[in-house]
Amino acid sequence: MRSSLADLLKQLKPFSRSAAMVAAACGYLSIAGCTPANDNDWQGYVEGEYVYVASSQAGRLDHLSVERGQQAAVGAPLFMLEAGDEIAARNQAQRQLQAAQAQLADIQSGKRQQEQEVTRAQLIQAQANAGKAALQLHRDEIQFQAGGIARQQLDDSRAAAETSSAQVKQWQSQLAVDRLPSRDAQVRAQQAQVAAAQAVLEQADWKLGQKTVKATRAGLVFDTMYREGEWVAAGNPVLRMLPPENLKIRFFVPETTLGRLRVNQAVTLACDGCQANVAAHISYISTESEYNPPIIYSNQSRSKLVFMIEARPAAADALKLHPGQPVEVRLP
Repeated sequence: MRSSLADLLKQLKPFSRSAAMVAAACGYLSIAGCTPANDNDWQGYVEGEYVYVASSQAGRLDHLSVERGQQAAVGAPLFMLEAGDEIAARNQAQRQLQAAQAQLADIQSGKRQQEQEVTRAQLIQAQANAGKAALQLHRDEIQFQAGGIARQQLDDSRAAAETSSAQVKQWQSQLAVDRLPSRDAQVRAQQAQVAAAQAVLEQADWKLGQKTVKATRAGLVFDTMYREGEWVAAGNPVLRMLPPENLKIRFFVPETTLGRLRVNQAVTLACDGCQANVAAHISYISTESEYNPPIIYSNQSRSKLVFMIEARPAAADALKLHPGQPVEVRLP
């Protein structure tokens, strides 16, 4: 080892002896893999928490509105499933609601004007019959007093007059009933039918709305699972999206450094190809230790007690990073 270092010093003639010794020593240490570690720098990688977009209803994929790699805004249409059965069910529910509402209005308003006119005509006829019967009774009473008719005929005339008068009262009462609405119990029962029909319509509207899926959060369309024309089962994801706020950085620190880190502490991210450092904050510190990080970047990180740390950049800065990308985490 000494002879190798001496040979290296002899080759560095343009430099001073002291400078040559420093350069040679650093080179030798570098070759030996003994570079000192920086306690404020850690290697990490970008990870994404994906959102799987699906519909609660099954159906054929009729239209895919986005492509893989496209940025989708909030409210942007993502995909549409065929909805023939749902449209028919909604139309049926709407017609049933209209029928229930019409029945309720009919119950609340009483009989129609035409039906009341029929009852009124029956009342007029009964009044005419009653007047005729009363007149006949008056004549028979005079004839009976003169001895011109028997008592039996007088009794028949009196009974006919009473019957005609009763019929007049009956049709008068019927006309009054026709002008009244239905009983409260019938109205409440029909109101319940209207509410039930309204609920069925709302359910049909919801199912129909599930056939057209829109983005509830802005993000990157990371992948598509189906092609147009394929059958999609209920609950199966059609898209995999990555909102920018779902990007996080995982890195591992030794146990001796853990005490200097805290949640919400600011860190700086550096990566290959990044024009500037990216600011982030620590969002999670694991309470359990590990002996090795899942990705080993150097021999120095082997067989050490480490803790996993997660940091999240701002949503605007997250667009600069990609899942799986290695980054360097630094304390500012």
